Amino acid sequence: MYNITIITGARPNFMKIAPIIHVLQSAISSGKSLDFRLVHTGQHYDKNMSGSFFEQLNIPKPHANLGCAGGTQAEQAANIMLAFEKELLNHKPNLVLVVGDVTSTLACTLVAKKLNVKVAHVEGGIRSGDMTMPEEVNRIVTDSIADYFFTTSQLANENLLTEGKKESQLFLVGNTMIDTLLKNKSQFKSPEVWDNLKLKPKSYIVLTMHRPANVDAERDLKAMLIEIIKETREVPIIFPAHPRTRKILLNLNIENERLHIIEPLSYLEFNYLVHHAKAVITDSGGITEEASIMNVPCLTLRNNTERPETIYLGTNELVGTNPKNLKSYLDRLFKGQWKQTQSIPFWDGNTAERIAEVIINKLMIK
Repeated sequence: MYNITIITGARPNFMKIAPIIHVLQSAISSGKSLDFRLVHTGQHYDKNMSGSFFEQLNIPKPHANLGCAGGTQAEQAANIMLAFEKELLNHKPNLVLVVGDVTSTLACTLVAKKLNVKVAHVEGGIRSGDMTMPEEVNRIVTDSIADYFFTTSQLANENLLTEGKKESQLFLVGNTMIDTLLKNKSQFKSPEVWDNLKLKPKSYIVLTMHRPANVDAERDLKAMLIEIIKETREVPIIFPAHPRTRKILLNLNIENERLHIIEPLSYLEFNYLVHHAKAVITDSGGITEEASIMNVPCLTLRNNTERPETIYLGTNELVGTNPKNLKSYLDRLFKGQWKQTQSIPFWDGNTAERIAEVIINKLMIK
């Protein structure tokens, strides 16, 4: 029996593991000699940041929840490592599967490798070149010691080859987040704010900001919000705020009848809003992927991106972190001059099947 431990911990992970679990469940039902154990580190514990995703995406209850919530990044990583070491000693698999670039990804990779367990990194090889981002540090360290890499693009493969990985370790499979998006698109449902504000398609903007570089300095965050309000004409701005961001927003005293700060939304509700939005303004890498596939204009409040395909082939533009940059992009948006998305190779809804095929036909026989 080939045993796989799948790691999840934070909101971005849930969309990435769901299709993999569903495909593995099908393989097991068809008689394949494999099994999996789902381990939730507990990095995100809020109902809307975690619980509702499991329900809506039909993710089974984790076999273990390590309960490692809160604290600084170092404290959280240390707590995850201590808890996951005990988990792995009690349930040692053939393979640990980590996804994305959150603290859980890095911490569990370190533990697995120290216990001589092979690690496969889903979404390996993507790079922003910005070492001030915790996610970039997580990616680079994870990829430096992982054994196998399921990649989203040829550029990710090239990054890994440049860093010394072998072609035999790399598997270009696509993007599991898009598997989840396409599978669930017909089930998107309107959130309360849709009816409460009587929103109409293409008549509002969705805003998300959570990165420390954008939200930790109150003065900078306030300047960005003021500019967004100023340059978005008369359309409502819907801002589902991360709990951490919401605390900072309370100190800013920005009140505007068009700015609606709401609680985080479930997966199906949030993507309903994005799907029908005039545009998305965000600093999230994952949202740029989803917006591009849904052909929704996306303005990214960052100076770099680890997902360049969303710019070359998608609807994303890098606006940067200077609020004054917004005007020219929003002028273009309101003039109806935004680019249309093109086909992104392997982002077709079949990524999880390709991952399972590699595991069954290549990794299980090693």
